[in-house]
Amino acid sequence: MSKDVLSVVKKKTGKNVTPKDIERIASGVKPSTLQSETQLRQLIKQVSGLVNVKVSEETINDIIQAVKSSKLDSNNMQQLMNMMMGKK
Repeated sequence: MSKDVLSVVKKKTGKNVTPKDIERIASGVKPSTLQSETQLRQLIKQVSGLVNVKVSEETINDIIQAVKSSKLDSNNMQQLMNMMMGKK
C-alpha cells in the first residue's frame, strides 16, 4: 500500500488508517464492483465507516455518477486510486 494513499486519507479525514485496513476492504473489490451501483454503494459505505466519516446520499450518488461516467478501465485500480488522490 502506497504511503501516499495513507497520507491522503489522514490529511482528508484526520484518521489514521493502516495498510491492513485498506487491504481488508480492497480484497473484496473486483472490476465488476465498478459496474454495479449496489456494490459501489457498499464500498463507499465501507470506506466511510473505516474512517468514521459520514457520507451523504447526495455525495454517494455523485461518486457513483463520476465512476460510471468516467473512462476508467475497470481492470486498472491504480488509475482509480490516482484519480481519487488528484493525480493525473
